[in-house]
Amino acid sequence: YQRRVHGASSVAVTVQGLHFVGTGCAAIALAGVGLGIGTIFGNLLLACARQPNLAKMLFNYAILGFALTEAIGLFALMLAFLMLFS
Repeated sequence: YQRRVHGASSVAVTVQGLHFVGTGCAAIALAGVGLGIGTIFGNLLLACARQPNLAKMLFNYAILGFALTEAIGLFALMLAFLMLFS
């Protein structure tokens, strides 16, 4: 015995379920972004401890790396919302 929702086929229900699976997979990329940002600033601290005279230049490179990593995260979040609400 299968319970059916009136007005919805099993294919439509399956496709709706796959929207949630795809959104979850896209959200996994946000964990990678958090890991990347932590790595960038952790290595910045190590580099500044080794060569304090280059701290300003290293900080500029770290901010550039942070911005690029965060852009990837925002792109992944946009894709997740696009898959969820389309």
